[in-house]
Amino acid sequence: MIRTSFGAAAVAVSSLLLIVSADVATAAQIKILAGSAIEPAMAVLIPQFEQSSGHKVIFDLNGAIGAMADRVQKGEAADVVIVSGPQIGILEKASKVVSGSRTDIAKVGVGLFVRKGAPRPDISSVDAFKRAMLAARSIGWNDPAAGAPVSIYMIGLLERLGIADATKPKTVAFKQRSERFEAVARGDVEIGFNQISEIIAAPGVDLVGPLPAPIQNYTLFSGGVVAISNEQEAAKALIRSISSAAAQVTWKEKGFEPP
Repeated sequence: MIRTSFGAAAVAVSSLLLIVSADVATAAQIKILAGSAIEPAMAVLIPQFEQSSGHKVIFDLNGAIGAMADRVQKGEAADVVIVSGPQIGILEKASKVVSGSRTDIAKVGVGLFVRKGAPRPDISSVDAFKRAMLAARSIGWNDPAAGAPVSIYMIGLLERLGIADATKPKTVAFKQRSERFEAVARGDVEIGFNQISEIIAAPGVDLVGPLPAPIQNYTLFSGGVVAISNEQEAAKALIRSISSAAAQVTWKEKGFEPP
């Protein structure tokens, strides 16, 4: 009887090990390349996906979406890329993203911010916004050469509003991404521009508000499966999870709108 009990226990342990081994074998490690604007939402959504799926996610979100798209274009190993809708389209046409894998996730607008506690300029209308820009001591945004969508848009916007010549001498393009909020928080730069999701999450600054509706610009974030990925099914599952109706609650809390 003792030998039989030991034998049954050994079979049970062996079966358990086989189940655990199978789970380990099916678990994937998924690498994401994405722009920094989605980090506040992904900080919530990625752990939820890891817990429900058993997959492990590693990610690089510390960059502008232009730079991230360029890295995929140059062949960097990754499983999921999340950049702008048009950039996903370009990557898909270049066969860098799996055809048909594009999923629109969420969009975010441009916001204006100042040092925490500082006076907030009136930007309630286009005319008020123009006056605020002309009155500002200094204006800052990310280096447009790095592919920062907000900076690229703002340069064109100030030209269209006819105030580019007046504002250019007092505009700072931050070469170091860490400065995009810290310089304003220190008071070195009076007014900054960035995507609303990042402003909400940044310490030391206050969101004054979004750009007036007639001149607002949205970045649509879309995900795609990287063509060279060895974990394409897991990558698809991740994209489905972060673009689901349930996930939209988190995106909204972090300053985004539905795509």
